[in-house]
Amino acid sequence: MKLSKFGFELPPELLAEHPAEHRDESRLMVLNRKDQTIEHKMFKDVINYFDEGDLMVLNDTKVFPARLYGEKEKTGARIEVFLLRELNAEQRLWDVLVDPARKIRIGNKLFFGEDESLVAEVIDNTTSRGRTLRFLFDGSYEEFRKRLKKEGETPLPKYIKRAVEPKDKERYQTIYAQNEGSVAAPTAGLHFSKHLLKRLEIKGVDFAKLTLHVGLGTFNPVEVEDLSKHKMDSEEITIPDGAAKIINNAIDNKRRVCAVGTTSMRALESSVSSNKRLNPYQGWTNKFIFPPYDFSIANSMITNFHMPKSTLMMMTSAFAGHDFLKHAYEEAVKEKYRFYSYGDVMLIL
Repeated sequence: MKLSKFGFELPPELLAEHPAEHRDESRLMVLNRKDQTIEHKMFKDVINYFDEGDLMVLNDTKVFPARLYGEKEKTGARIEVFLLRELNAEQRLWDVLVDPARKIRIGNKLFFGEDESLVAEVIDNTTSRGRTLRFLFDGSYEEFRKRLKKEGETPLPKYIKRAVEPKDKERYQTIYAQNEGSVAAPTAGLHFSKHLLKRLEIKGVDFAKLTLHVGLGTFNPVEVEDLSKHKMDSEEITIPDGAAKIINNAIDNKRRVCAVGTTSMRALESSVSSNKRLNPYQGWTNKFIFPPYDFSIANSMITNFHMPKSTLMMMTSAFAGHDFLKHAYEEAVKEKYRFYSYGDVMLIL
């Protein structure tokens, strides 16, 4: 598979700047792979495609306020710092992206907050992900994390040009988010409301939760025509023993197993046994899924509409079938579905 196979014309006005008014009232496109049919619904209609004993696999990661704005010492230049990954809790070391990057050198100090009492020093600028900062903070680790939260803001994707609004804090987070560690939301899960989850539960649909902390690597552009040469950034995953049991039980009983989002699917496919069952796992994955690919665990999938040539579109294409997905995306553009993080959603059966 070549990169050029995943290009398409996406009108800029179809990029969703705001979430739908109600979580479960995004538009839903239903793709039936067996019949090669497409239906147009609302997300709350998803309940009609699941029966008692069917299973949805949710990623319960929680987005932390990863975007900080600081000032460079002496010049006072405003610098955006995007926290990517904590490297060492004790030493307060973090991998970060800085913007504008050209202004930042090793040894530079950055000051955060109105009183500028949170200080960071650049100690490395050669990492593939940007820079390494050491925060100079005297208090306890808990106080330090509280301070980061206070100074940070919700890390909305860069394509959203408007300012962060108070409601983004809640809406750019799934309602079942639990384990903090993502720099981007697992967006397929944003469509579930408390009411819809309750209705699914009453119908007898089961849920299994795993965790994949989304890093920016998921969104890194693919820059090689031969997809087998693209390297994914590693992301941390946890598949608890209990979740693996629930999922394997659903497979054994030939139930519908639905991966909610590319992140859930990626986690599932990263820990498969030789007999196509799920193993519990705690660690990292750099798995890159693109067509052709034989999926082992989930037989259905909920996912947003993704950007052209993105790794997320490639995984969805591997699951739906390349030509069928291409046709569905053409239909989505024609019908003015909303794309990307705050956009509409598809169910692939």
